[in-house]
Amino acid sequence: MADRGEPAAWDVARPSRPSRVAGADMAGFRVPNLAAGGLRVVPHPAVMLVLEFGTGAPTVADGTGRHHRGSLVAGPGFGSGGGVRAWGEHVECVQVRLSPVLARRVLGVCPADLTGTAIPLDELWGGQVARLRERLGESPSWRDRFALIDALLARRCAARPPADPAVAWAWDQILTSGGRVRVDGLAAELGWSRKRLWSRFQAHLGMAPKHAAKLVRFDHAVHRMVAGHGAARVAADSGYCDQSHLHRDVRAFTGATPAAVVDEPFLTVDARAWPTGPPVRRGPEQRR
Repeated sequence: MADRGEPAAWDVARPSRPSRVAGADMAGFRVPNLAAGGLRVVPHPAVMLVLEFGTGAPTVADGTGRHHRGSLVAGPGFGSGGGVRAWGEHVECVQVRLSPVLARRVLGVCPADLTGTAIPLDELWGGQVARLRERLGESPSWRDRFALIDALLARRCAARPPADPAVAWAWDQILTSGGRVRVDGLAAELGWSRKRLWSRFQAHLGMAPKHAAKLVRFDHAVHRMVAGHGAARVAADSGYCDQSHLHRDVRAFTGATPAAVVDEPFLTVDARAWPTGPPVRRGPEQRR
């Protein structure tokens, strides 16, 4: 295996059916070796929950000088700037991607407390994390691990009310448009002022709607480039002013050029770990 931890050598597992919790998706990873500094974490518009259970816990350097080992949770956009790196040997984990509108119900904290940062999961869930780690390690298959985590997500969601439906609708519009929707248009459809949308969105999701759209647009664009589409075509199709605009956003989110970022293992494994599917749209009656 190459020092960078080539994705071709990763054992990647997927659930056979969608989660019973809308807005949650998961994948299992078994990676023999990730050399120090070998994996750049690329920002994604979801809350990232990493549940490890292997003999060698992954280490994540969050770009501020802090190193995190073991299970953790990180807010949308974690890795912005390109300074977040992960490494470890004999890494085994289940990663859950949570819609920001679902995060409070699952985690017990608002995404506003997580945006751009990573927190050891035991700071939120206490001793439950050690018990979950043990159960994941004892489970005989990925199927059993996915079922265990899915049941946990469902229980935690059932204990808390859903997110503000208007904010959830606005997030879905940003997501389904690939980040191209206009914030003024969202506010108008809700009958809100731009200031009210900004404050409600920020309070519930930890991001301003304009930044959320920028993050979603970047994610959409960078995955198209990884799939082989040229930067100029991607810029035109993704709502960027021009190719230079795309280049600036990619550099801001990853610390790398578009030509370099398409070879990042974190992205090249995505098609196997997170196959794309049609996003769930909310009807107009669910907006307010």
